[in-house]
Amino acid sequence: MQRTGAFIVPTGIGASIGGFAGDASLWARKFAKECRLIVNPNVVNAACFSGITENMLYVEGYSLDEFFKGKINLMPSFGNKIGVIFDKAIPQDVLNVHINTINAVKTVYGLNITGFEITKKEAGVEFFIEKSGISTGNVKNLDTIKEASLKLLKQGAEALAIVCHFPDEQGDDYAKGLGVDPVGGVEAVISHYISKELRVPCAHAPAFSDITITTDIVDARCSAEYITPTFLPCILIGLNQAPKLTVQKEGCISVSDLDFLIVPYNSIGGIPVLEAVKRGITVYAVKENKTILNVTPVNFKTTCVIMETYDEIKESF
Repeated sequence: MQRTGAFIVPTGIGASIGGFAGDASLWARKFAKECRLIVNPNVVNAACFSGITENMLYVEGYSLDEFFKGKINLMPSFGNKIGVIFDKAIPQDVLNVHINTINAVKTVYGLNITGFEITKKEAGVEFFIEKSGISTGNVKNLDTIKEASLKLLKQGAEALAIVCHFPDEQGDDYAKGLGVDPVGGVEAVISHYISKELRVPCAHAPAFSDITITTDIVDARCSAEYITPTFLPCILIGLNQAPKLTVQKEGCISVSDLDFLIVPYNSIGGIPVLEAVKRGITVYAVKENKTILNVTPVNFKTTCVIMETYDEIKESF
C-alpha cells in the first residue's frame, strides 16, 4: 500500500526553505516520488510556476488543521471546477492581465475555470510585520469575499481562487532573501476565513498595481515572483487537484491514514504537529529549515524525530 505523508512549511514565519516562492518544491517533488504527499500551498506556490505533481494533495492551512483534528477527510480530486474571485479594488489594467492569465492557463493546462466574480466592495487588505517578526495583516471586508464566493459555488465551482489587491510595498529585505514574506500572513487570513466559512478548497494570490517586471537580480528563492505581473497561475494549477473536504470516509484519506509529517525544526507548535504526536504519527523536525520562531521539540517538550536535513528524510524512505 502506498504511504501517505504531509509536508508543511507554515506561511509568514521566514522559513529559509519554503518561506519565499516555491523554494520547498524541490523537496516536495522528491518526497512525492516515494509516497502520496499532502502539501500546503506555501510549499509549491511559485507565482507563474508551480512545484505540484500528480502525487500531491494541495490543502490550505485551516483545512489542514481540521484534517489533523479528524474533523474532515480528504477526497482526492482532479479537474476541479475553479471559480475566481477578484477584489473590486484591482485596477482595470491589472484585472485585464489576470483575465488573460486565466485564459492562458485554461489554454495550456486545460483547467476547468468556470468564471469569475468581482466583489461588491473593496476587500481592504493591509499587511505588516509584527514586532515578533511574523507576517500578518487585516482585511476590512471579508464578507464581500464570502458573498462573491457563494455566487461562484452556486454556479458550480468546486474550488476557489481568490485575488485581492495589495499595496505595492514588498520590501528590499525579501528580495535579498532576508526576513519574512510580508504578504504571506494576511493571505493566510483570507484563505483560512473562506475555508472555515464554506469548507471548500481555496487559495489566495495577491494583485499589485505595479505590474512591471524588475530587471534587478534578486535572491533565487523569491525570483519566481519578480519575473511575472501575476501570481495567479500557481494557485489555479494547485486547485485543479485540491482534494474535496468531506466527513465521508469511503474513498477518502483520513488523519489515521497518515504515516508521517515533515515540518521545520523550530516551528513545531502548530495544530498538525500536536495532533500528529497525540495520534502516534511520526513527526520529522528538520533543523536545516530555519524560521524566526523558537518553538523546538526541546523547549516545547514534544516527541519528534530530529533530522539535520531534508536529504536525511529522503534517504530513510
